Amino acid sequence: MKPPYSASSYGLFLLLLFACKESNSIKVAEKSIEFNKEGLLMISQSGKEKTTSFDIEIADNPYERQTGLMYRNTLEVNQGMLFAFEQEAVLNFYMKNTPLALDLIFLNKELEIVHIHKNAIPNDPTGISSLKPAQYVFEIQAGLSDQYEIQEGDQITYQKLESK
Repeated sequence: MKPPYSASSYGLFLLLLFACKESNSIKVAEKSIEFNKEGLLMISQSGKEKTTSFDIEIADNPYERQTGLMYRNTLEVNQGMLFAFEQEAVLNFYMKNTPLALDLIFLNKELEIVHIHKNAIPNDPTGISSLKPAQYVFEIQAGLSDQYEIQEGDQITYQKLESK
């Protein structure tokens, strides 16, 4: 009686088995996402001659808005991300895959602060609403809106840097 499988079949099986084990040991190197300064944002505070400025990244297309600060491990105190939408609406954000605690500052089409959500919880998938129509959202380190006394009614201006 002939064996159901030849020696070469067993050899091929063992080769595939060991090849599969080798592929499991491959490690993927993680690359951190670095801040890329694309502009400058200034906050003029109501009733004060004080202005606070930040270096910003600008999320102004669907991919950048969807990704935002996800997977970022650092954001300096003078840095933030400005999300710009085509039109004003009640906006909803979440912190999924965002390991940083943030303050979310919602601005209307006139770039006036209409709502501040303070200390958003890292990696929390719960929705965060602008409560009022907004066209922009500015994200900074949690606690900075209190530290700099940023409040509803304050006005912002921003400028994009020239592309090189």
